[in-house]
Amino acid sequence: MGLDQLKAKAPATPAEILAAGVEAAAGPVSLACSFSLEDVAIIDMAQRAGIRLGVFAIDTGRLPEETFEVAEALVERYRLKIDWYFPRHEEVEALERGKGLYSFRESLENRHECCRIRKVEPLSRALNGLAGWVTGMRREQGVTRGELSAIERDLLNGGILKINPLLEWSEAELLAYAEENRIPRSRLYGQGYRSIGCAPCTRAVREGENARAGRWWWENAENKECGLHRR
Repeated sequence: MGLDQLKAKAPATPAEILAAGVEAAAGPVSLACSFSLEDVAIIDMAQRAGIRLGVFAIDTGRLPEETFEVAEALVERYRLKIDWYFPRHEEVEALERGKGLYSFRESLENRHECCRIRKVEPLSRALNGLAGWVTGMRREQGVTRGELSAIERDLLNGGILKINPLLEWSEAELLAYAEENRIPRSRLYGQGYRSIGCAPCTRAVREGENARAGRWWWENAENKECGLHRR
């Protein structure tokens, strides 16, 4: 299904969005994998549909152990090759020597600096040479994701295609897919986590809170992005 056919068909399934995006990119496409339930679902869909999709991950140096457990489970189940990227060690050393281990909690500026070093710069290297990249973002996750499109041009990363196949899925639909297909999931979901990032910046959410309330919980909702998905 091409992009024109996709636009004519409403609503399109995540697998159809993924396939159309990969076809439109006309070159290598990779999933930016944080080993969330969303990302694992996309890997499972791609495998079932025979969609050729690379996978890369960023080891920020602050990920919880449970995240690595999911990575290993994916390698074993899907015979997956994961391309790992790391922050530049000299930048991490300078940050921690100069500002300590938790400077990101002192101000929004400091938090953006930490995310830039640990996530955004490695992402730029991961995207180099790609025609498109795939994310697990969902519109329901928060106010910062309300204006996304299922397939869009990422002008801040050289104009490559950015594919968001789960954009219109609710959390209930995601959980139903995960249960039906028995996909690997982080043990943290069973402890009340609903969005998982770096360990010091993630907590379980309370009843009635938004799924991303546990990310940078000391900040306002409109600031809860790390810079990977700038617009």
